[in-house]
Amino acid sequence: MNRVDLFGNLTRDVEMRYAPSGMAVASFGLAINRRYRQDDEVKEETTFVDLTAFGRTAEVAGEYLVKGRPLLVEGHLRLRSWETEGGAKRSKLDVVVDRLHLLPRNGSNGGGNGAKEFDGSIPEDAEIPF
Repeated sequence: MNRVDLFGNLTRDVEMRYAPSGMAVASFGLAINRRYRQDDEVKEETTFVDLTAFGRTAEVAGEYLVKGRPLLVEGHLRLRSWETEGGAKRSKLDVVVDRLHLLPRNGSNGGGNGAKEFDGSIPEDAEIPF
């Protein structure tokens, strides 16, 4: 099973681009904080994760997400591999967003739980522009 659920804050504004087919592709980052106790001391660590969204999910991300916004993401891991011009092999693990849950900003007075869900579709590997 390849499933990832993440909650954190956006580290940067969404970068939008479009595949040759016209499909929207959004790239953005998420900072996830974790607090834990070690001995008698409370420690905190932050993990930074790169996210990619496609199609309508990407368009929603580009329209509503800004740096610092809290976000809940459902997605799956993807390993990308490539070779540099110098011949060195590189790889990168990121998360492909399947669903975005837009959460209220701090101090928001919205009704209900404030979360809005968007269930987007993910293209076949042949449609991914890289």
